[in-house]
Amino acid sequence: VERGVPWVTVVMENPYGVGSIPWIKEGVYNWDSHAVNCHIFKDAKVRFPLYDQVITAMIEDLYARGLDKRVLLVVTGEFGRTPRLTVRPGSRTKVDQPGRDHWPRAMSLLVSGGGMRTGQVIGATNAKGEEPVERAMTPNDLWATVYEHLGVDYTHEFPDHAGRPMPMLPFGEPIPELAPVT
Repeated sequence: VERGVPWVTVVMENPYGVGSIPWIKEGVYNWDSHAVNCHIFKDAKVRFPLYDQVITAMIEDLYARGLDKRVLLVVTGEFGRTPRLTVRPGSRTKVDQPGRDHWPRAMSLLVSGGGMRTGQVIGATNAKGEEPVERAMTPNDLWATVYEHLGVDYTHEFPDHAGRPMPMLPFGEPIPELAPVT
């Protein structure tokens, strides 16, 4: 980041078997928390403290080094997970175990830095986490916000092979609640 790179992707994949983190025999742990892949609660006991430590350290480091105005940290997956647990036999264990399936209708993510207004919750779901009930947004709203931070015109269109205009984002607007603090 300090060398002027505008975009960095960090993937927090499988922490097991690295250093002192033991393998958990019940699954293939890579955030793909379907019941067939992992026992979601056993995975969470290992993964969540690591996630918390890594993300917290990164945010604290960005602020301590004065990079919080320039660097926008976005922590997200590509969709949410079912509000209800599913129980299925694990592909490795063959024993019933809890997990969560894909749920595109609601999700949570974290945005920090970028000179934006932070420390807020934007939007809400119903009590079961199933459906948005307040300030529904789309992934394109997030990406319009990110592009705007990077100085990229999110309304730009590129010609396809036939010369037709293809929008960079077919819809979406920057999230005004995150507008940079001036």
